[in-house]
Amino acid sequence: MSEPQPTEPAPSTGRIPHGPFRPGDQVQLTDPKGRINTITLQPGKLYHSHKGSVPHDDIIGSPEGTVYRSSGGVEYLAFRPLLADFAVRMPRGAAVVYPKDAAQIVAMADIFPGARVIEAGAGSGALSCFLLRAVGEHGLVSSYERRPDFADIARANVEKFFGGPHPSWRLTVGSLEDALTETEADRVVLDMLAPWETLDAVAKALIPGGMVCAYIATTTQMSRVVEDLRAHGAFAEPYAFETLLRSWHVDGLAVRPDHRMVGHTGFLVTARRLADGVTPPVRRRRPAKGAHPAPATTTPGDTAGDDSGDATADATPGRTTES
Repeated sequence: MSEPQPTEPAPSTGRIPHGPFRPGDQVQLTDPKGRINTITLQPGKLYHSHKGSVPHDDIIGSPEGTVYRSSGGVEYLAFRPLLADFAVRMPRGAAVVYPKDAAQIVAMADIFPGARVIEAGAGSGALSCFLLRAVGEHGLVSSYERRPDFADIARANVEKFFGGPHPSWRLTVGSLEDALTETEADRVVLDMLAPWETLDAVAKALIPGGMVCAYIATTTQMSRVVEDLRAHGAFAEPYAFETLLRSWHVDGLAVRPDHRMVGHTGFLVTARRLADGVTPPVRRRRPAKGAHPAPATTTPGDTAGDDSGDATADATPGRTTES
């Protein structure tokens, strides 16, 4: 395993997300059919397509929301890409956290300006960008990534979006369990295959009242992390959910849901850190029948035909018989 290699924060980011277009800015050119092409402005360069070209010099110095006509007569609308646009189109190593889930992580994990956040699994850097936006330049996001190749991709994507190293970001190559050095963290975000393996380290790093948020892909992972959070003893009752996103077609009187939607991408599980030495209260909610295996009550020598006077399950589901 690679030795932890935290990146030193820079004084400030170089990206200015407003004002006239400048050399080095990323620009989205959208054609009349809604197709998007992203370019990086360079003086003297041309944007080429099968519908003609647009000089970069025509774009530099003009405001966002300007329309440019190519040499082939096609009009292109120019805007800087939003973070949501950048995240779904960035170069990838690992799969990215989609904007609908990143937004829920920021909201439901209560990521606030100035927060000290630990992220396990930097992946391609999409979630890191959202977390950095939320904590601002006075917060801190410490990201841990096991794979050096993924860490390189994440670093390149974060620096491309922010225009340079972000002053609030530290990226360490290594596993959270082995390389974690931060304490007094406000939030921990786990985007990894087995988040339950890190719960001891997470509990030591979080302040009382702090929150852990796990992003997982499958129901078996969700079940495991929820049950392990309950069994750990340092966390309050976890909350598990997912978010579905459906867009709508609106054209005059034709108003209907779109035929395609962003359905399942992942599950989120959140839980609060208890104070040291506190035992979580016993849950009073009655579990569903069959949710947990019943303890064995028979002893050697018992037979299936033993008369106990109790109602026993018949072979037909939903029916009972009495002896």
